[in-house]
Order: sequence, then structure tokens, then C-alpha cells
Amino acid sequence: MANAPDASEWRPGLSTVSDVRLGFGSLGGIYTAVIEAPAPVVCVAWDMPFVSESLIRALAEGLEGADAVLPQSDGRRGVEPLCAAYGSACREAIAASLAEDDLRAIGFHRRIRVGILPLDQVRALADPDLLFFNVNTADDLARADQLWRRRASSP
Repeated sequence: MANAPDASEWRPGLSTVSDVRLGFGSLGGIYTAVIEAPAPVVCVAWDMPFVSESLIRALAEGLEGADAVLPQSDGRRGVEPLCAAYGSACREAIAASLAEDDLRAIGFHRRIRVGILPLDQVRALADPDLLFFNVNTADDLARADQLWRRRASSP
């Protein structure tokens, strides 16, 4: 999902979709994903370059017993809603939150069954500080490049 007019040019061959309801921030993006996807989805923020395939698989597998599955983290929310799996039950739950002007990425959780991938299981997959690293500034981009090069050069 991307709302920029030139988003389709960012990466050739990558399909982009604008938010179905503009102006609702991250929750609007998650809502678009669960509306537009043909099946349950794993949403990963564009600025998280180190999310691993193993984490994505673990989140997706958790949907067998929950409507949404979020990895636990040391972040301010304690979970990472912008790196999480969402099932079809999230459609109505998010729509209700949007109708209430509750734009918190976790505000709709009270309406669904939420599963949490415990921090120890996240750590078994990779370092959470790396997995959930965000690139928001030029300094972050330089740090991400450094981390990528270090990772690529390690055995």
C-alpha cells in the first residue's frame, strides 16, 4: 500500500494499492490490506527492511487460533502492529474503529481475538532490534545500510 502518486514507479513489477479510505494513517493501511487481500495478510511497514521470512511465517501460522497475531517487542506498545498478521475478522473491527475516529493501530483489538508471538519466540528467529528497525531519517538509512552490509558479510 502506498498513497504517493508515483508509488507505482518506486519498484518496477511491484503492485501498489492506495488506501481505500485516505487520511487514516497506519490503521487505514492495515484496513486496506484486509479489504484488498484475497486471504489473511501479513502487513509489514515499508520502513522495516529487516523483517525475516521466518517471522512472517510464524505470524501467519498464528492465525489458526486468532484473528490477528502481533509479535511482542520492547517498543512503546509492547507489540508491533505494523508487522503483524491480520485475518478477515479484522475488516469489520477496523471499520468500527474508523467510524469512532479511533485511529490507534491497536484500538480495534478489543473486538477480535488477538494472538501474541512471545518475545522469546521472536528472539529465537532474530534480534528484535534488527527485525523491527525503522528507517525514518537519513541517519536511519545510513544505519540500515551499515547493518545490511554487516549482515551480508557475515558467514
